[in-house]
Amino acid sequence: MPTSNLTLRRRQLASQLRKMRQEAGMTIEEVAGRLPASATKISRMENGRRGASPRDIRNLSEIYGVDDERVVDTLIALASESRYQGLRQEFGDLGHAVMYTHMDIEAAAFAITEVQISYLPALLQVEEYARSLIRGIQPGLATEMLERRVQARMKRRARLWEEPALPYCALVDEAALRREVGGTRVMRRQLDHLLRMTAERRVTLQVMPFCGGAYRGMDGSFMLYEMHEPMPTPVVFVEAMDSVEYLEKPATVAIYRDAIKDLKKVALSPAASARLIDQYASRRVAI
Repeated sequence: MPTSNLTLRRRQLASQLRKMRQEAGMTIEEVAGRLPASATKISRMENGRRGASPRDIRNLSEIYGVDDERVVDTLIALASESRYQGLRQEFGDLGHAVMYTHMDIEAAAFAITEVQISYLPALLQVEEYARSLIRGIQPGLATEMLERRVQARMKRRARLWEEPALPYCALVDEAALRREVGGTRVMRRQLDHLLRMTAERRVTLQVMPFCGGAYRGMDGSFMLYEMHEPMPTPVVFVEAMDSVEYLEKPATVAIYRDAIKDLKKVALSPAASARLIDQYASRRVAI
């Protein structure tokens, strides 16, 4: 499956261009016939696989009968904007371009379901845990870059405290509770934070227990993002050591939805999960 590094703004532009053509009652081939461009180019602009120049925007607006300069200027701005104005702007030096696409999609999602096997989800991490985890995964990372990534993660975490509350469901393997990331005191602080988040209903957290044996999806973590317009298609984010994928084909997304349904059945209930987390916390030294 291909890797997609599309920005949110390009997706928005693609959706608007497609909508304009459909409202004009034209096919891609008909549009291509009016432009010095191929149908493939038009198609790629409409699915976000290719950017559009200001000239492309003006030509297409003329063909579609869009003469409102404010609309045209907005489309040109979308085409020109390459950086997300929130976290992307504040943290433009993280050294990994894929992070910005992830932050764009995460910020635009109206609901998130996350499955994590080896460690606790980023949006639920305390600072010390995040720092130790990133250092462990990328031991060669410069200290300054490490701190910038921790800061960005803490900013992202604030999304869970917004109103109205973001529907966020985390399905976590028991191994993530047991693994000593950062040492005993850090883990106690981290587990106490999880209990607080569940008690205040900022997350629906379910644990896949060791006693449950093997389960569907235990071979890889992933996230499912539910999106508002202009990106109504859900997006599945899958990350490996050397690659990242954003999956959007309905048939593919359906596979992950089915996996989530199965996982919720085999996982402990939120209440039982909280009790298990509390048991692990009590084994660690008190802060």
